[in-house]
Amino acid sequence: MMNKEFSKYERARIIGARGLQISMDAPILMDMDEKELDGVNYDPLVIAEKELDSGILPISVNRPMPERKEADIQKIKVEETDGSDAEKEEFEKEEGIEIANDGEMLELVNSGEESKSDESLENVSSEDRE
Repeated sequence: MMNKEFSKYERARIIGARGLQISMDAPILMDMDEKELDGVNYDPLVIAEKELDSGILPISVNRPMPERKEADIQKIKVEETDGSDAEKEEFEKEEGIEIANDGEMLELVNSGEESKSDESLENVSSEDRE
């Protein structure tokens, strides 16, 4: 069931890994004479590519496929409560009261208070300049 051809990403990974092995003095799996090695200038990536193209590399690629399970699909579904609109509104009000009691509520600033705070900041900044 595995496809014999590799994707360009798999090829790059395989050639890179094998090239690193060859550059760290791993034995070359292909029979190459000195003339061929001189021809490729002893380049480990070119040697690794030739090994991969010849099919001599003992390598396999594990391609995991996602599994779809019935249980996973059921977890995604939103649970709907069977209740009237009045019950839902009551529940939302209770949540709002709970949030108001537990959390800190910020008050709106009146426009008069806002201008006073701006003036005080301007006074501080002008004093710092001098």
